[in-house]
Amino acid sequence: MIQTGIARTQWVAAAAMSALLASCAAGPQPGTPPVAGNPPVTAPAAGAIKYTSSGHAAMDAWRIDFSSRALEAGHDRAIVESLLSGIAPIPLWLGSDMQVASTGISDQAEFSKPIWDYLKVPLGESRISNGRDRLAIQPALFADLEARYGVDRQVLVAIWGMETSYGAVIGNFDAGNVLANMAVEGRRRTFAERELLAVIKMVERGDAERSDLLAGWAGAMGQTQFMPTTYLAYAEDFDGDGHKDVWKNEGDALASAANYLKKSGYAMGQPWGLEVAVPAGFDFSMADGNERRMDTWRAAGLTPIAGGAFETGGADFSQLWLPAGAEGPKYLLFNNFTVFKAYNNADSYAFAVGMAGDAIAGKTGPMTPWPQHLRPLSVADIKTLQAGLNARGFSAGPVDGIPGRQTKLALQGFQKSRGLVADGYPTREMLALVIAGNGGVGVSSVTDGPS
Repeated sequence: MIQTGIARTQWVAAAAMSALLASCAAGPQPGTPPVAGNPPVTAPAAGAIKYTSSGHAAMDAWRIDFSSRALEAGHDRAIVESLLSGIAPIPLWLGSDMQVASTGISDQAEFSKPIWDYLKVPLGESRISNGRDRLAIQPALFADLEARYGVDRQVLVAIWGMETSYGAVIGNFDAGNVLANMAVEGRRRTFAERELLAVIKMVERGDAERSDLLAGWAGAMGQTQFMPTTYLAYAEDFDGDGHKDVWKNEGDALASAANYLKKSGYAMGQPWGLEVAVPAGFDFSMADGNERRMDTWRAAGLTPIAGGAFETGGADFSQLWLPAGAEGPKYLLFNNFTVFKAYNNADSYAFAVGMAGDAIAGKTGPMTPWPQHLRPLSVADIKTLQAGLNARGFSAGPVDGIPGRQTKLALQGFQKSRGLVADGYPTREMLALVIAGNGGVGVSSVTDGPS
């Protein structure tokens, strides 16, 4: 402790000690002269933060504005400055090509690949064997995670593998820089600025150090790829060291993922999905995204494809899903599947997590072969299909190239109107039928693509 008073030499020793103790207990006293030679107290910096130019005029202007708003909101000046002082344009966001950012979500693998191709990596031999190795190496860790959070260990390992290949690929972008680039690019500015403010708060709270903040190209961080707002809400200090280190600490990263899944509604011991067999003449329009009681599915003739009775761990509602149409595997999906989509809102991603977790636990599937003879559509062709369905009065929603639930329901409606099997699966044959009645509009956009 720095003393702020001067002990006068004429005081007796007892009086000096008494005064010193009183001074330490009460802190600096008003009216006490400073010790000779002490440096002057520097007033806190005020006003706008001065930055060296990034070389990008729009980025410089945005940074001045964002910094001012962050300071006005009461955020720590030094942290704001440290986060933004070194930002610079990243080519994939602000370069001439913008190869990743400009393509958007529709060209991500979850949406653009046939599902059997998408599954090749997450269900590859090395990915599954490495997942089993992780469970075998740290059984106590995973037992503790299961006990504390109520999430099955194979699910945690599957997500860990999906997100960063078990921590091997966490991204090498600075989180502040990539989010700044996203904000300057403009299409998701509000989102990017909200995430930047969350990064500032992470450091202000002491949960993470400024030097920790590595991220992927869109700002997701750590071994389980949390966006900053997700980190603030769900990250865990599993080992109690005062930091929520999702970058280097496997326990913290996996506990954070487990906490997120549990608070999103995960039910331990219940299936995410079960492959089923259907009877001849089954009405595939029941695969409409609506949950029904298990008794309803039993009455419709659905049975576990592996035989025996349905084992659902108490789950009583599920929906029928046809990932590759009526000819491919058929699944009843339960609430845990929906929980997986909190991580990534794509059916194929959630399906890959479930399948990988099953494989890591020793369950193989699907038993029904994938119908690889079918000719899936490209992203451009899906847009043509959506436009054609909308023109015919079957609402496929936005023409975005993503064959989501609304597009499939619209296609089911069209198929039923033509007396076809209403599985909602977009093939080239379905595209040709849809656009045939629209004066050929969009026919030229049909590409060879994958077959």
